[in-house]
Amino acid sequence: MGAMSVRNQSSEPSKDGGSSQALDAAGNHRAGFACFVGRPNAGKSTLTNALVGQKVAITANQPQTTRHTVRGIVHRPDAQLILVDTPGLHKPRTLLGERLNDIVRTTWAEVDVIGFCLPANEKLGPGDRFIAKELASIKKTPKIAIVTKTDLVDSKTLAEQLIAIDQLGRELGFEWAEIVPVSAVGDSQVGLLADLIVPLLPEGPALYPEGDLTDEPEQVMIAELIREAALEGVRDELPHSIAVVVEEMLPREDRPADKPLLDIHAFVYIERPSQKGIVIGPKGKRLKDVGIKSRKQIEALLGTPVFLDLHVKVAKDWQRDPRQLRKLGF
Repeated sequence: MGAMSVRNQSSEPSKDGGSSQALDAAGNHRAGFACFVGRPNAGKSTLTNALVGQKVAITANQPQTTRHTVRGIVHRPDAQLILVDTPGLHKPRTLLGERLNDIVRTTWAEVDVIGFCLPANEKLGPGDRFIAKELASIKKTPKIAIVTKTDLVDSKTLAEQLIAIDQLGRELGFEWAEIVPVSAVGDSQVGLLADLIVPLLPEGPALYPEGDLTDEPEQVMIAELIREAALEGVRDELPHSIAVVVEEMLPREDRPADKPLLDIHAFVYIERPSQKGIVIGPKGKRLKDVGIKSRKQIEALLGTPVFLDLHVKVAKDWQRDPRQLRKLGF
């Protein structure tokens, strides 16, 4: 393939991932793992959510929000695609940063396809080259370049970005299996992306039951929803200083069967006492808003009414302390 292969199509495949034939030509079902990599805030989590069709990965407008490997599962008649969402790879400054990078590299070595997310609205920078160089060292895994956020640029800017990405691969001595422009927000070419990943997966039966959308334990997903809501108003002040642990989830006793209530007790951990006021807000208003917002999302996730009890605690410099990192699930 001498020329650059860019996938663009105007007739969007159907919502379910869009394959018109149920199985491939030989009648085989495929199942496997893909992961999205890219600089922090390159649109990886938003893309995972768009493909799965339900919110499974935390998305926020500032980098470094995904800490757990969140798997989203795309069920199609012809295939099952399991998406592994890794933290953004970056030059580490703390012990937490080093652990996150280790998670990324381990994940890359274990998946069937790697999708490298590059925003259409930002020129390729040192961070992208850093990741591309790492990718070049992983020889066997097919790599797809996914140009995200195409709704934010005109066609000329997009064309320039596609050419730059193609050249980046050549410079580093590898060829992209595909280069696909998408907009997860505008739902453009998301189905096509799934169509292009599926043939790269190994043949085999489904690995998860039909109804599953993620294999994250519910408590982890709930903690992520609370953390996302807690970050909402304070992203500039404390982007990395918030961790959430769900201490317990118990059905409320003495409730009639048709009116269940789930009690959830969670702690929002910050690094310094001075940050407590920021998270709680004047007269507790911000924490109350966090509770209301995350409770709605938790109820939607679990399909049951919830009573959410939130407390803010200081865990001094937890990002640099191995013992605290373990306690907080890292």
